[in-house]
Amino acid sequence: MSDSSTTSWPSLRVSDWTDTRDTLHMWTQIVGKIRMAHAPLVNHWWQVPLYVSPRGLTTSSVPYRSGAFEIEFDFVGHRIEVHSSDGGTDGFPLRPMTVAAFYSRILDLLGRLGIEAPIRPVPNEVDPAIPFAEDHEHASYDGEAVTLFWRQLLQANRVIGEFRSHFIGKVSPVHFFWGGMDLACTRFSGRPAPEHPGGVPNCGDWVMVEGYSRELSSCGFWPGGGEEGAFYSYAYPTPEGFAEQAPGPEGAYHSTEFQQFLFPYEADRTAPDPDRAVAEFLHSTYEAAANLGRWNRPALEDDPLRWHGTSATPGNGGA
Repeated sequence: MSDSSTTSWPSLRVSDWTDTRDTLHMWTQIVGKIRMAHAPLVNHWWQVPLYVSPRGLTTSSVPYRSGAFEIEFDFVGHRIEVHSSDGGTDGFPLRPMTVAAFYSRILDLLGRLGIEAPIRPVPNEVDPAIPFAEDHEHASYDGEAVTLFWRQLLQANRVIGEFRSHFIGKVSPVHFFWGGMDLACTRFSGRPAPEHPGGVPNCGDWVMVEGYSRELSSCGFWPGGGEEGAFYSYAYPTPEGFAEQAPGPEGAYHSTEFQQFLFPYEADRTAPDPDRAVAEFLHSTYEAAANLGRWNRPALEDDPLRWHGTSATPGNGGA
C-alpha cells in the first residue's frame, strides 16, 4: 500500500456519487436505529452512532438479551455482516437496491439470527422523510465510490482521533452520526448550555435538547460543504465574536450558510501536509471557541505524549 498523500487522501467529488451517498445515508440510518433500539441512553446520544472500522462502518458490540451482536458495513468486500455472540452469523452483498429492499433484507437476516429490531422505520434529519419500507427512490450503490468515501473516513478518523487525545475533559468518541451522515468529535467545557431551540427536519426538538445540553466545541467531517466534502467546526452556544475569527490553514473559512467553520476536503487533500493542515484547522477553531467562551483550558487539556519515553507502558504496570 502506498503511503503517498495522494493515495492516503483520495479524491471523491460529491457530485460524482450523490445518488449513492443518499442511498447509503438511508442504509446507515436503518442500521443505526437498530443499534439505538437495544443500547441504553448515554449522554448526548453517544449510544447510537457507528464507528469507522478497518473495513467500513460498524455498530460495535450491541447488547441483546444476555449476549450481544454486531452489524458491519464491509466497504472492501461490499457486504453487510451480522455476528451474534451465540455463534450465529449472516450477511448479504451490498449492490444497487432500493432502501425498501435493504430494509426488508436486514430485518429478515436479523430474524433468522433471532434478533428483534423494533425501530421507528422513518429517517431523521432529512426532508422529505420517506418511510424505509416505501423508499423505492434511493437505489444506487457505486462500490468504488463507497470504498473511496470509507478511505476518506479512515483519514479523518485518524487525524480527529489524534486531536481528541489532547483533551482530558469530557469528550465524545470519534463516531459516525447517521442522522447527518457525518464523522464527529465533541469537547465539553463542563458547564450547562442554554436549551437548544431544535428545528432540525424530522427530528424531535427533545433530541437536540439532549445533544446540546452542555456547552461544547464540535468538529468533524461530512460529505458536503465542499466539492469533495469538508471538515467542520462549531460551538454551542456560539460565543460572541466566534464567526469573526480567522482560523488556519489557508482555505478555511466561516460559512454563513452553515453557521460554522469549514475546511474543504479538496483544500486539505492538496496541501503539502494534509495531516498537519487538518490538525491546524481543528486546534485553531477549538481555541477560538474555548478562549472566547472562557473555558478553563488548563484543567481540560494536556499533552498526549506526557508519558512518552518513560517505562510506563500500558499493561505492564509501569515495569
